[in-house]
Amino acid sequence: MTRDISDVRRAKHGRPVHHWRRNAVELAAVLTAVAVAEAAANLNGFGPDGPALLLAAAALLVTLAGFRVWRTRRQGHAPPTSDTDARPRSEEPAGRSDQPRDTAATVSGEGALWRMRTTVKDEPGSLAALCAALAELRVDILSLQTHPLADGTVDEFLLRAPGGLAAAEISSAVSVAGGSGTWIERADAHDLVDAPTRVLGLATRTALDAAELPLALRQLLGRCTIRSLPAVPAVGGRGPEPVPVEGVLEDTVMRLRAPEGGVITVVRPYLPFTPTEFARARALVELDARLGPRVPRSQDVLTLPQGNDITVRRADNGDREAAKEMHERCSPRTLGMRYHGPVGDADRYLKHLLSPRFGRTLAVQTASGRIVGLGHLLWDGDETEVALLVEDAWQRRGIGGELLRRLVAMAVEAGCESVYAVTQSSNTGMVAAMRALGLPLDYQIEEGTLVITARLGAPLEAESVVGITGRVSSASETGRAEAP
Repeated sequence: MTRDISDVRRAKHGRPVHHWRRNAVELAAVLTAVAVAEAAANLNGFGPDGPALLLAAAALLVTLAGFRVWRTRRQGHAPPTSDTDARPRSEEPAGRSDQPRDTAATVSGEGALWRMRTTVKDEPGSLAALCAALAELRVDILSLQTHPLADGTVDEFLLRAPGGLAAAEISSAVSVAGGSGTWIERADAHDLVDAPTRVLGLATRTALDAAELPLALRQLLGRCTIRSLPAVPAVGGRGPEPVPVEGVLEDTVMRLRAPEGGVITVVRPYLPFTPTEFARARALVELDARLGPRVPRSQDVLTLPQGNDITVRRADNGDREAAKEMHERCSPRTLGMRYHGPVGDADRYLKHLLSPRFGRTLAVQTASGRIVGLGHLLWDGDETEVALLVEDAWQRRGIGGELLRRLVAMAVEAGCESVYAVTQSSNTGMVAAMRALGLPLDYQIEEGTLVITARLGAPLEAESVVGITGRVSSASETGRAEAP
């Protein structure tokens, strides 16, 4: 594929580029002028006017040369034209600009960052036309990625535009320049990280924690819906249709084989996936499969108001038997609050809930090693659910509130915009625990089922975010944070 940007590069290091052809023509013109002057002097027979004629010719040449130098320097320090300003900024150090001082200050001080994608024809000059169109609007190209297609190329830009420039104006200019299927949205400072660095960071997070895979895919692919479907559903029935090892890419949907079986489905209806994005997503899933099950083993020992020490730690399927025993010790009312109805086969539920593929789980463990509480942060497509279960004998001690604060802190760290809890309207303990977060809450009640959504835009209090004070808040401090 040929992507020629040279036809829009007319300057180098802030000065015009001088080509050897132009220099040769100018030298030939000087020599011709000297020859003409000498011929005129010979025709005059080196009479009294001969030296004067030569001096006049020399003065004319000096004047022309001086004018040429003045004009060149003036162009070199003049504001860049559309050709000069259209070169990709990814080749320049951060913060550099060839724009005049006042314009550069406006763009950097009051400018807006945009992420833009557009499809162009795979032919020389197509990228140059786009760059020239953006330069006319004083739009700075900070980075550029290309995604080759069979019949064209998807160009992905990170742009810095003047603050008063609307997205529709940028899209219109790109369309006139030959771009099609243009998509544009606001970007932020996190998008300034180049693509290889971002992908390596996501791979590192995935390598440290299996629960990071859905989050890494979401950050890699932008706003999308990710669903993990187990090979055997928790409630029985048939599992999803199997996919080949290499996965399936269908326009705005990609399906990947999950490492433990089942299928990971990624949907982005507003923007088709490119083969490059598909390859990157598949590489992350393959990395997760090679590393196998893994969960960070950090844990915190806390002291309850009654003097008991408990340990809060991450849990996975290795804790399934201990979690099942806790379920057997719970009353039907407590289980009904948690699962919104009778619990049939708890083992199947726990296999799903404890899998890092579907979220993160915190376990509360006594000094004897018995699990007495579980808190789940579940990835539900593009939403996030929190769920709590505390054994009857350990309720009203602040355990539910402590688990909830930690789960919400994890959601904030993962970049979630909100979390929701589904419970019964009679579960005053869960309502009190959600209110104790100090976050904006939305309530929806339908036929006795209560859905409480907490918006995470507002910062949590320091003790709520960290949650490691060496002592769990008392029941009075958390509003009787009874787990459902």
